[in-house]
Amino acid sequence: MYEAGDLKKGLKIQIDGVPFAIVQFEFVKPGKGQALYKCRLKNMITGVQFDKTYRSGEKFEEANLEERNMEYLYAEGDNYCFMNSQTFEQEFVSKDQMGDTLDLLKDNTVCSVLFFDGKPIGVTLPNFMELKVVKSDPWAKGDTATGSTKPAILETGFQVQVPPFVEEGEILKIDTRTKEYVERVKS
Repeated sequence: MYEAGDLKKGLKIQIDGVPFAIVQFEFVKPGKGQALYKCRLKNMITGVQFDKTYRSGEKFEEANLEERNMEYLYAEGDNYCFMNSQTFEQEFVSKDQMGDTLDLLKDNTVCSVLFFDGKPIGVTLPNFMELKVVKSDPWAKGDTATGSTKPAILETGFQVQVPPFVEEGEILKIDTRTKEYVERVKS
């Protein structure tokens, strides 16, 4: 159990059977009365955010969360199948729960799947993914303006801005947190 004094940014708590993450936190001590804890909470299942104020002494349950490394296998409609490599158990994650991780997800990628009370609620990709360029305009000689980029379409269908020297068929390292080009992968 947590008390209001234990609240801080990044803490995950359970309210009315639903997991929430504290996105912003502010401690306010008015001249008179009890201290107040102003929080911005994010529902970890739906993603909805809202503000809530708590008084000192209020108690909260710890969210029953668990992360497991699982391998992405295939898509079936709007559900995505992940397999635990040790137990071979398979779990399905909905398209809504996947969010924008679908932009860079490819088969056989080992991801971190977040579970709440034994049910998957979210997926986190590795920090870097190596993806092949399937479509990119050719490099025009003399096009060497500093900082110039061009669009390239990756094997997952995601479009990313790359330097002009990147060609089709090359494998690129992409940062999944920013969705930006990092470097070419040496073959």
